Amino acid sequence: MFRVFGYVRVSTENQLENYSIDEQIERIKGYCTAKGWELLKIYTDGGFSGGNMDRPALSQMLLDITAGGVDAIVVYKLDRLSRSQKDTLTLIEDKFLPNGVDFISINENFDTSTPFGRAMIGILSVFAQLEKDQITERFTMGRIGRGKAGYYHGGPTPPTGYDYKDGLLVVNEYEAAIVREIFSLFLAGKSINSIVSHCRSRYPLKWSAAKVAHILRNSVYIGKVKYAGVEYDGIHEPIISVDDYEKALQLFSSAQRENRKTTSQKTPFRAGYLLSSLVFCARCGARYSANHGYYRCYSRAKSSKRFIVDPNCKNDNWEIGTLDNYILSQIRTLLDQEEALQAVISRSVPAEESSPVHKEKIQKRISEIDLQMGHIIDLYQIGSIPMEEIAKRAKALEAERKSLQSQLEHKPIPSVQRFLDSLDAFRQGFSGSDMDTKRMYVASIIEGIYIDGNTVSIKWRV
Repeated sequence: MFRVFGYVRVSTENQLENYSIDEQIERIKGYCTAKGWELLKIYTDGGFSGGNMDRPALSQMLLDITAGGVDAIVVYKLDRLSRSQKDTLTLIEDKFLPNGVDFISINENFDTSTPFGRAMIGILSVFAQLEKDQITERFTMGRIGRGKAGYYHGGPTPPTGYDYKDGLLVVNEYEAAIVREIFSLFLAGKSINSIVSHCRSRYPLKWSAAKVAHILRNSVYIGKVKYAGVEYDGIHEPIISVDDYEKALQLFSSAQRENRKTTSQKTPFRAGYLLSSLVFCARCGARYSANHGYYRCYSRAKSSKRFIVDPNCKNDNWEIGTLDNYILSQIRTLLDQEEALQAVISRSVPAEESSPVHKEKIQKRISEIDLQMGHIIDLYQIGSIPMEEIAKRAKALEAERKSLQSQLEHKPIPSVQRFLDSLDAFRQGFSGSDMDTKRMYVASIIEGIYIDGNTVSIKWRV
């Protein structure tokens, strides 16, 4: 008698297609009875995707095939075996046929015991692969569409400060207050470790340095969502202001290093010095460490092998007090001399932004925006576009117009304004602050200090 194994599979999406487990089993049993075949066993994979072969029942069936005693595998439909063209052909040509086992699909009405059936397997497996690819594409496009629409894609576990309800992020006021406190402490100069200790002593949540660092860098708190590396405006309520978030990003690199242990073997910078994490070797690119009264290039000091860039580097050491005083004098020069400040700012602003040609282009674009605003008003009056769409277009045009107008009026660009604000904060608060806060003030103004022998170059955050 012709002996066969049955194989059935279903996933959530297939339940909607009437390919339920019971239905498939019933069809296979009826088919074998009509053919007079002996159905030895039915292998069932419930809730497994057909996109791969990592399925327990399928794996067991393949083992049983090698033991012999079976003539064919019967499925209700080809894609029950696999939705992958490669996997389908691999199973039939490398697993079934070499063991003398044919493959039969009831729905497509063919089997591999005939030449035509073998040809049809290849053709239909192409369409199974196409269907799988189309499902994947629709899923991906749907996710991208949700991202563009502002919906969060982080799954059922929301970021601290939010609850996830009905597919939306909703502010959890208790946790949101903690998030705001974390940003406030960080911007006040506190290290990540000290913030972790503070939170552990006050709030019954799990806290770690990684969790605090993630909160400080997560743009979801300013109303953003991300999908596939692209950031979109979210529809959820922000917890942190954009200004505070950007300041935290500026300070994060130095604060992150202060969070490490302070031994010279395990940190590129010993905490407790004014210029921690800011000084670099202009010759080999290594950092400068602060110890024994000097800032020293790691490559030359060789105090930690993993921070050595060029073991032959001979760049100069700088006495800590000398370099600290020099950098502070450069900052105070910007505070006291308008010409020096404008020179720094001008180097950060592209020359074309102040050229007559550039201003003419700006004015032309403003005129175009005014015309477009007039057209939008006309469309509103005749009712040809929904109010939501009109409001969206008008808001975008108005934002662009304000930005262009500010350029004509010589208003500082955002990065310049943040730099000026940081200088003003330094002027008001540096002198009476502790070392943590002083480092914060300096790091908010300076991105890097580069040593080349007796020459010191400063990269300002503007």
